Amino acid sequence: MNFDISHVTSRRLVCPESGFDAPGTISLSEGRIKDLEEHAIPDSSSFGSDLVLPGLIDIHCHLGAAHSVFGVDPSGLLRSGTTFAGSQGDAGAGNIDRYVEEVVRPARLKVKLAINLSMVGESTEAGCFSDPTWVNIDACVDAVDRYRDYIWAIAINASHHACPAFNPQALLNAGLKVADETGLPILYGLRRPEHWGLVDQLSLLRQGDVVTYCFRKSPHCIVYNNQVLDCVIDARKRGVLFDVGHGCGSFDFDVAETAVRCGFLPDTISTDLQTRHVTQGMRHDLPLVMSKLRAVGMQEAEIFKAVTSTPAKLVGAIDRGKLTVGSRADLSRLIESDTKCKLVDTSDKERYGKVWTAAEVFVRGEVVKKWNSE
Repeated sequence: MNFDISHVTSRRLVCPESGFDAPGTISLSEGRIKDLEEHAIPDSSSFGSDLVLPGLIDIHCHLGAAHSVFGVDPSGLLRSGTTFAGSQGDAGAGNIDRYVEEVVRPARLKVKLAINLSMVGESTEAGCFSDPTWVNIDACVDAVDRYRDYIWAIAINASHHACPAFNPQALLNAGLKVADETGLPILYGLRRPEHWGLVDQLSLLRQGDVVTYCFRKSPHCIVYNNQVLDCVIDARKRGVLFDVGHGCGSFDFDVAETAVRCGFLPDTISTDLQTRHVTQGMRHDLPLVMSKLRAVGMQEAEIFKAVTSTPAKLVGAIDRGKLTVGSRADLSRLIESDTKCKLVDTSDKERYGKVWTAAEVFVRGEVVKKWNSE
C-alpha cells in the first residue's frame, strides 16, 4: 500500500518519551513532525498488526567495510529500521578523518562514533590494543575536539582479543582521562573476571558510562546463582548504564531471562552488527534483537524506550527518539509475525516468540523503505 508521505497512519503509534500509545496519524512537514492525532482506524483497513515508533537507534554496531574489519554497509541498517547508528570503535584518532569523510557524512542514516582509544580503531585483524603505542591520549582528545559533532563516547574494549598485551587497568585509566578531558562517557567492554575482578572494573566507571555485552554468558557474566551480581547492581545505582550488544557471541537467553526476572533491564538494546552476520547470511537486526528481549519477558514499553528515547538522550540526539511536534520525522514502522517463531541466542539455545520486522522507514519524512516492499 502507498501512503502520502505527509501523513503516516497506524493502528498503533508509540512514543516512549511521552507514553502515547494509540491508533492515529502523524502529519509531517519539512522533515519534522507537524502534528500527532489520535483516532480510530477502520476495521476494513489493512494496517494489521503494525506499529510506528520513532526511528530506531542502535548505539553499538560496526560500519564501513573499507575502514573496519567488522564494518558493514550502513544502508542495510537503515532498511531494517535503524535511522541512527552508533559506530563502536571502528575509527580511532589515526583514521577518523577518512572515516568521517567516507562513512559518516555520506550515510543517509545518522552515524555517531564511540571513538576508539586505539589510534588504529578496528582497522586491523589484530586486537585494537595489541600494540601499546596505539594508545595516545592527546591524539584521542584532539580528534574529539575536531569531530565532536560526530562523537558520543570513548570506546574501550578490555577483552583479551582486543587487549592481549596492554594492562587493562592502565587502558581503562587512559580512557577515563580522555573521557574527563572531553566530557564524554565511556562505552566499555569488560575483561574476564579471573584476570581482573568485575568489582574492581565496575568501581572505576562513572555515572553515564556504558557497559556493553551485558547479557553475555562467558568469559564474564553479570548473573550468578540466579541473581544479578551485587557489584552490577551497585554500578547501576551509581548511574552506570548497561547495553545489550548482541553480536556473534554476547547474548545468552538464560542470562537475559535471569536478569529480566530480577528486574535488571538493559538501558539500551543494540545489535553489535558486524560483517560476520552478513557473511553468515542470517538475518540479524535491531527488530530481531528486540523480539528476543520480549521472548525472555521484557515488556514492550521498556523495549521501545531502549531503542528510542533512552539512547537518544545518551548520544545527545535531542530531536530524535520521540513522536512530538517539532521532532525530526525519522520513523520506523514494524510489523509482527502472525505466529511464534524460533529465536536462537549466540550459544544456539532456543526460545519462541513473535518477531518484529521493519516494513517502512522514514528519514526526515522521506520514505526509505516502503510498506510490503524489499
